[in-house]
Amino acid sequence: MTSNTAQQDAAVADKAILANSAYADGRHLAARQSIYRWQQPQHDLPGIVVGELAGTSGIVLDVGCGNGKFVSRLRKDRPDLRLVGMDISMGILTDVEGPVLVADAQALPFAGGSADAVLALHMLYHVSDIEATLNELARVLRPGGVLIASTNSYTDKQELDQLWARAAGEILGTPEGPERVSLSSRFALEKAPGYLKAVFKDIRVRELPGIIEVTDPAPIVAHLASYEAWADQCGVPFHETVGQAAEIVTATIEAEGSFKITCLGGILICRNPL
Repeated sequence: MTSNTAQQDAAVADKAILANSAYADGRHLAARQSIYRWQQPQHDLPGIVVGELAGTSGIVLDVGCGNGKFVSRLRKDRPDLRLVGMDISMGILTDVEGPVLVADAQALPFAGGSADAVLALHMLYHVSDIEATLNELARVLRPGGVLIASTNSYTDKQELDQLWARAAGEILGTPEGPERVSLSSRFALEKAPGYLKAVFKDIRVRELPGIIEVTDPAPIVAHLASYEAWADQCGVPFHETVGQAAEIVTATIEAEGSFKITCLGGILICRNPL
């Protein structure tokens, strides 16, 4: 691991950056979510979570609920559940239907064994101590309760990584620029089961592959720009690099008709030991 990567990993889990910049509101998260409109096949992630909770009743905690994409779907489809959304950022919870509360995933304000299910969706790579957080999630789950986590593969959206490196290199005048910040690599799909097996049983992985194909650079520009909170860790002028990436994508679309991105995410379903 290079020092630059170590610095980036530390920033991805920096509570101040997360609460006050990256997720101070829902704008950047929404930009990253919106690119999936152009993915085939479509994966209804909230619908998958609803399905996985079919046998669950009682209290469900959505830890790191962000802008409430999963909260709103569960409140609509499973109004019988006692659902609580939580996030480290007060700002991002503004438009999330309550009850919600500001909470740290490593110190949840719930008694042991009080939850029937816990959701940790695309957020475990943001916690500073993954092992301690998984033990905390297990603590609040009742025996036999379910944890549903999600993340992306190391290979997810590699075309955007290559695009960023090329654009950064062109800005810096080098053959290839610094890597862009990777949000999910600390808890990537390939390594997540190893973390989870230390705490949970009956771990099942649902891989969700797809191809994003766009004919307009705007969604890609918005996605790259959503990493602004980590601009200082990019090792390159951030906005200039985003602008250069937009030019490369525009040229690619003009030459090839579209810009394609290969995706691989996944959902992990785990049981708390009885």
